[in-house]
Amino acid sequence: SGASAGAGAKPGRLNVPAGMAGSLRLDASSPASSSSSVARLLEIPKTPSPSKVTYSDRFIPCRTSSRLHNFALADRPSPGSGSRDDGSAYSRLLRAELFGGDASPGGDRQDSPGSNNLFRFKTDRSSAPSSPFAEKLDCAGGAGSPTPKKAPRKVPKTPHKVLDAPSLQDDFYLNLVDWSSQNMLAVGLGTCVYLWSIANGTVIQVTKLCDLGPRDSVCAVHWTREGSYLAVGTSLGDVQIWDSSRCKRIRNMGGHQTRAGVLAWNSTILSSGSRDKNILQHDIRVPTDYISKFSGHRSEVCGLKWSHDDRELASGGNDNQLLVWNQRSQQPVLRLTEHTAAVKAITWSPHQHSLVASGGGTADRCIKFWNTANGNMLNSIDTGSQVCNLAWCKNVNELVSTHGYSQNQIMVWKYPSMSKVATLTGHTLRVLYLATSPDGQTIVTGAGDETLRFWNIFPSMKAQAPARDAGLFSFSRSHIR
Repeated sequence: SGASAGAGAKPGRLNVPAGMAGSLRLDASSPASSSSSVARLLEIPKTPSPSKVTYSDRFIPCRTSSRLHNFALADRPSPGSGSRDDGSAYSRLLRAELFGGDASPGGDRQDSPGSNNLFRFKTDRSSAPSSPFAEKLDCAGGAGSPTPKKAPRKVPKTPHKVLDAPSLQDDFYLNLVDWSSQNMLAVGLGTCVYLWSIANGTVIQVTKLCDLGPRDSVCAVHWTREGSYLAVGTSLGDVQIWDSSRCKRIRNMGGHQTRAGVLAWNSTILSSGSRDKNILQHDIRVPTDYISKFSGHRSEVCGLKWSHDDRELASGGNDNQLLVWNQRSQQPVLRLTEHTAAVKAITWSPHQHSLVASGGGTADRCIKFWNTANGNMLNSIDTGSQVCNLAWCKNVNELVSTHGYSQNQIMVWKYPSMSKVATLTGHTLRVLYLATSPDGQTIVTGAGDETLRFWNIFPSMKAQAPARDAGLFSFSRSHIR
């Protein structure tokens, strides 16, 4: 071993293997000969011993000293004249995409040690992208990039048509405009009801349906869901049913002591609300004037809407209450008293069961959303002015509200965020009347300024099923939504 060999070596000689001592002949007695012998030793090539193979560890390069020219990505000056190399632009772009460097035509990046490792797993994107392709990749929805904001939908700020409506009353408690599923607009003007046939947004024919005479006046109009028959509420408390195709009255039903100012159809039942505080349920398949009476309000009933599944009826009154009824009981199943003014504006969501919205008058100015399954109020929005009407769009989850004192505006809201989509103005008095077209894209508004204005505010429906007229006396249930 090395220890025994060292012990057996003579003093003054180099400690070398025994096999090499004879050939080297190194004598340490003379310093000069010793130094020359060491020099010759260093010049001898180092060869591994045939009996022993030495294995080295793997080679790990120093990445901080690496340069981009190893990968042909560094800018090299052209050997020729000052002409630009054809591949230089591509190299700069590729370098920028891989390493986040400067991709500008004149940008030369000097790689400082430790600044950019070649094989980093994550690139710092805190700075603005230097490559023209980086922005396109981010906009295309690359990993980690935020979803681009959808551009807000543009709503025309002016009505596309304005019609005169002489003798249209300025009365908050009346409901004098309704639009049928057969594209017929019914308007109560004084003692008469007029039908306006509409095609492609143009009134092509005006028909006088009826004249109630000098002792009576029209207080409410409402179409059946199939659009063939019109219910008319009068100031004397009668409810009349008219066949629009023949302009003939087919039924007159009494029961109210004073004016019937609001009407609501479901598939087979007509509900009427009156100043006498009662709600009557009329079934025109039976000979009696009404089949049941709902008594729960302490003042005039001015709002009525059936839910889209015909299970619940919401009623609003001048007593600031919103009541919810069903057909199995003559007592309200919900009594909601959070409003501080008359509740005329009511609409049910066509997109969610048991969701109803209501609007309050001048002292309240709020739109409130309710879950009728448990009676909870989901949200309340102060609109800043009297809420006269509400309508929920069937095409998108948005709703429109019309207002009176003090701004007389029309507002489009996105639900459930209740962000404003548009605010429309044009009427000079309270926007008391509202109806929606059969396709759900257009609304018509009426006011005491004796004008009807048509607004295109909602997008079209992707797939719309045509309405089927099941007939007034049909027992089948048809939902036009």
